[in-house]
This record gives sequence, structure tokens and C-alpha cells, in this order.
Amino acid sequence: MTAPEREATTTPEHDFGIPRGQDVTGQGSDRDTGQNNGRNTNAGRGRAAASGASSGANIGDDADIGDGADGRTGAAAGYRPRGTLRVLVELRRQWRRRRTQLVFALIALLPIVLVAAFEIGGQDPARSAVTYADLAVTSGPNFVVFTLYLAGSLLLPVVVALFFGDAVASEASWSSLKYLLAIPVPRLRLLRQKAVTAALLSLLALGLLPAVALLAGVLWYGAGDATSPAGDAVPFGRSVIMLAVAVGYTVVQLAWVGALALWLSVTVDAPLGAVGGAALASVLSQILDQITALGSFRDLLPTHHAWAWIDLFATDADVTGMADGLLVSLVYALVFGVLAAYRFSRKDITT
Repeated sequence: MTAPEREATTTPEHDFGIPRGQDVTGQGSDRDTGQNNGRNTNAGRGRAAASGASSGANIGDDADIGDGADGRTGAAAGYRPRGTLRVLVELRRQWRRRRTQLVFALIALLPIVLVAAFEIGGQDPARSAVTYADLAVTSGPNFVVFTLYLAGSLLLPVVVALFFGDAVASEASWSSLKYLLAIPVPRLRLLRQKAVTAALLSLLALGLLPAVALLAGVLWYGAGDATSPAGDAVPFGRSVIMLAVAVGYTVVQLAWVGALALWLSVTVDAPLGAVGGAALASVLSQILDQITALGSFRDLLPTHHAWAWIDLFATDADVTGMADGLLVSLVYALVFGVLAAYRFSRKDITT
């Protein structure tokens, strides 16, 4: 083979599509590619850092994101603890329950039942009016006083115990409590929202009873004076104001029942146990209050001053008993409320 032929054979113009003079080993290409990749990587890192800084600034500046929406806590973007389990949402949810509607229906019907009972039973003309039951049919305000006095021993404490005792224990019995906490709803916020909802329902129920009783009493017995068994008479206008004060006192005085029921609600998983335990404690306190041998120890019972509001309808109203009753009730409520928060914050939720 001649030299020109060997040259044509070994050094063609194109070898497998690679132009002559190109580095077929790829060393030059690798160097260029490496430099380009380095520049692209550095540029990408710069863009990522800028994007991260911008995102961090946006998260920090956005007030709607809320606490914990940054890399330090790992919370999801948009999560706001204060936006979980709103009171209005929980209030609508509780209002739709059949037991809530039934409780309010029974409270509204109680004054009507009492009016019907007085109409059917009649009055003994030979008997002097010396009790609140006898005075109930003399005027609308007297009818309200009798209704509150009658319901205050058992019905009203049971209503308050029902709303507070069912607050958390019902969620545990439905196995939905762990899902609420997994949303996540902070534990103390969940307990607070449940307590606020129960307090609003209790306030509405305790206000509905005297309102219906006053309406029924005025329609049947007229808008007369509020008269006490001692003969003191309070004009109708002032008696309505005194009734409002009495209802407010009853609401605050029953706060200890609600706090006790709430503590039992986070302690047990059965709503019946929490509601029944608080109602039983109220009945037991009333029984002990009837034992005169206890002497001054009865002043420490939460129900000892439960009916101190009756003194408002005397000519010379004495509010000392009401002040003592509010103090004792609030102390009990504070103790049971702290116990409920402590217990729920450390309880192992399995249901």
C-alpha cells in the first residue's frame, strides 16, 4: 500500500461523524462541560438562596401565616393555632345536638307546667300566704322568684353540669378527641374553647328560664309587686331589676359546678360520669348544708349561699350573703379549673 493510500485510510476527513481536529477523547469537552456545569450550579445555588431568602421574608412578613409557620418549628405554612376550633363553630355544632335542643325545650316548658299545676291544684282560701309557693300566684315577679327557687336546687346545677361535663368526655367517647388534637388544636385552646361554649350555653339556659317565667307570670298573674313572706313589697319595675341581678348571681354562683364538671370531663372518658359526678356533688353539698351540727363549717360549702339572692327582695336588702357566696364559688371554680387544665395538658389521649 502506498503512502497516500495509508494516509487516506488512517486519517479520513470524518471518522464516525467526528470532524477532523476535534478532540475525540473528550478531555476538552469535559473541561468545557465542567466549567459550564460549575457556572450553572453556582447560578442555581444563587437563585435558590435568593428564593429561600425571599420565601423566608414573605413568611416572616405575612401576618396571616401565624406562629410556627417557619423552619424553626416545622409547622405547615398557613397554620394558625388561633384559627382552630372557633367558638362560633363549636357553638353551632353543640346547638345542633339533640340533647341541647331537648334541654332548652324542657327549660322553656317548665314555667308553663308550673302555671298548669297551680291552675289544676287551685288555692286553699283558709291558708295564709306564708311561703313562696303560696305567693307565686299573686304576681308575675313572685312567680319568677318561686320558679328560680324551685329550679335552683337541682335543675339548674344539672343543666350546668351537663354542658360542662359533656364538653371533652363526649369527644373521647366518640373517639374524635385524638383527631382534634392531630389537626392540631393546642390542648389548652381546645379546653378553653369547650369551656367558653359550655358557659355560653349555660348562660343562655339560665337566662331563658326566668324570661319565660316572667312572661307567663305577667300574663297569668299580672304585673304586681314582688312580695316576700315577711310582708316586704318591691314595685314591679325594681323587682325586674332585682330579678336580673339574681339571675346574674346564680350564673356566677354555679361556676363551681361547671369547673368541677369540666375537671371530671377531662379525667374520665364517659360523659355520664362527669355530669353525674358534678350533679351528685351539688346534691351532697346541699345535704351537708342542712346539718346544723357542722356550725360555721357550712360557710365553706359551695351551696351554702346559693339562695342568698332572695334577700334582694327585702325592704332593706342585705348583700353580705351574696358577696360570701360569690367568693366561695369563685375559689372553688378557680381550683377545679386549674386542675382541669393541668390534667388535660398531661393526659395521654388514646381515644
